[in-house]
Amino acid sequence: MTALPQLHHSTQHHIGFRKITEQDMGFLAQLYRSTREAELDRVSWSEAEKQAFCEMQFDAQHSHYQKHYTDALWLVIEQVGKPIGRLYLERWPKEHRIIDIALIPEARGQGIGAALLQDLQRGAAADDSRGIGIHVEKANPAMTLYRRLGFTTVEEKGVYDLLYWSPQSATHSTHQVKTASY
Repeated sequence: MTALPQLHHSTQHHIGFRKITEQDMGFLAQLYRSTREAELDRVSWSEAEKQAFCEMQFDAQHSHYQKHYTDALWLVIEQVGKPIGRLYLERWPKEHRIIDIALIPEARGQGIGAALLQDLQRGAAADDSRGIGIHVEKANPAMTLYRRLGFTTVEEKGVYDLLYWSPQSATHSTHQVKTASY
């Protein structure tokens, strides 16, 4: 299914989507770096080393995603036509998987992420009562947002939790946490 996600809640923020292009790679690399700044602040590397590390990590992540999620939607999130984030989404028969969602720092904390997630929840509920899965780092500040929107941990995977939301779990939780064996 390649149709763009339907927007309802996000329209109040003037949000739209478009498919990524080769010209977006610089923006996407900068966006990726913005999600790693807290980690980079704790290392004593030079700016050149930090930038090289982030470029290498972004390239590896992008290649991995493209290889393992071949049917995904690769979208730039725009606000009034200006890129402010990314949404990588794959729709499987029983689950919509958010591969990645991120906003630039200036767009965080304004309700945009919540509105986007609510739109994705609405779309999943309308799509044969599917749910939504996403891997989130345990220390990610957005974890509070996911919890508030009804996502629950269904599996612990090292530094990540696999979170899941379903229309049925919106009213009560039926998932139990599984722990990973490493």
